[in-house]
Amino acid sequence: MPIRDGAEQASANARDCQSVTTPDALIPARVWLTARQTGEFEADGRAVAWTPRQVRARYDDPHGRTGYAWVWSSAVTRR
Repeated sequence: MPIRDGAEQASANARDCQSVTTPDALIPARVWLTARQTGEFEADGRAVAWTPRQVRARYDDPHGRTGYAWVWSSAVTRR
């Protein structure tokens, strides 16, 4: 994933002092993201970690590239 088109990240400050859960098996999810050049899109992905308010998602963008991003939990639904 080129850095110039990486997804915007949710606030890192909101993760400070929060416990991060990492599952044994990745959870299939749909994720709404905004990338710098691609714009907004919804992607198939997997939840790889989460806090009470954010999810770290692995996703495939519309160009077939795999990326990782911390997003707000409201931007993620289980598949």
